Amino acid sequence: MIKFSCEKVLLQSAISVASRAVAPKSSIPALEGLLLHVADQVTVSGYNMQTGIRTAVPAEVGAQGDIVLNARLFGDIIRRMPDDVVVFTADDKLTVHVSCGDADFDISGISAADYPELPEVEDEYAISIQQKVLRDMIDQTAFAVSTNEARPIHTGALFEIGDMGLTMVAVDGFRLAYRREPIEHIQGGAFSFVAPGSALNEVKNICADTEDLATVTLGKRHLLFEVGATQLICRRLEGEFLDYKRAIPRNNPISIVAETKDLIRSIDRVSVVISDKLKSPVRCRFDHDKVHLSAKTGNGDAKDVCPVAGDGDGLEIGFNNRYLMEALRYAPADTVKIELNTGITPAIIVPTDGEENFLYMVLPVRLKNAQ
Repeated sequence: MIKFSCEKVLLQSAISVASRAVAPKSSIPALEGLLLHVADQVTVSGYNMQTGIRTAVPAEVGAQGDIVLNARLFGDIIRRMPDDVVVFTADDKLTVHVSCGDADFDISGISAADYPELPEVEDEYAISIQQKVLRDMIDQTAFAVSTNEARPIHTGALFEIGDMGLTMVAVDGFRLAYRREPIEHIQGGAFSFVAPGSALNEVKNICADTEDLATVTLGKRHLLFEVGATQLICRRLEGEFLDYKRAIPRNNPISIVAETKDLIRSIDRVSVVISDKLKSPVRCRFDHDKVHLSAKTGNGDAKDVCPVAGDGDGLEIGFNNRYLMEALRYAPADTVKIELNTGITPAIIVPTDGEENFLYMVLPVRLKNAQ
């Protein structure tokens, strides 16, 4: 027998969060469901054997126990309930009765014995960081995580924790994203790990725009992200991550300062003629205090000029429009410095002043001779 009652809004929120880790299709039927663990509160868990999310809801508990419910059905029922107190009971035959206001549902549950346990994470190494800072760091690097399974280690982002704080790096063979921030608390000394990009996107969604702390714990094979009443557990990625410090060229003779939004708008304008079928690099010619941008496809020709500060000495270089635009869009600064060397070496985008808390590297596209 299981019995509890709780606010519909809180239960719906917990179901929504935990459902993000539910397997849509699985050879284990229980994994298509949510595990409800009812003790002094209700803990709702979703798990797809790669990532697990569990979150706690305060409740009035009449009888304790565990049961698994189909995630989609249970979620749909609770979402359609009126905003009132949900009363939940389950008998020994796993028949579930859910009521709220005048609404009543009877559904069947699944035995919790069929539900795999979420991994335990040893807590030798841990850090604490503000939720909004962690969320922003993931947002400003995860776009550069690789989707190519040929190098599984690069389908995640590198976390490096040390005296300088937390450094996050993502790389996909065409661009690199780097962010660094001081952190509140380190336990166990310096450490590093690679977290899967898919799990980091869920962590970003769980983090709120708040200064409340999130804790990241490193286990032998798994990682634990704790955000408020929610825990996310995922596997660590194993392998040799790119030696990013050696991969970033920094002795670049050309330095240009640009207004981030102005340059994005110029790239966006000339990108109009570029499509998935008609691909073309954006050709950039850096002159004195301006950059000429152009693109040419079967759709037509596009040209624009963006004012910048500095002299590019007539350097011509081509970029994938999306990669250059994303690097600028995610850069957390109104103005950026772009370091250049030749038409076949990467562009480096860094802050114009203050501490170098971000860096984006975009590899060029070889240009055909004068178009």
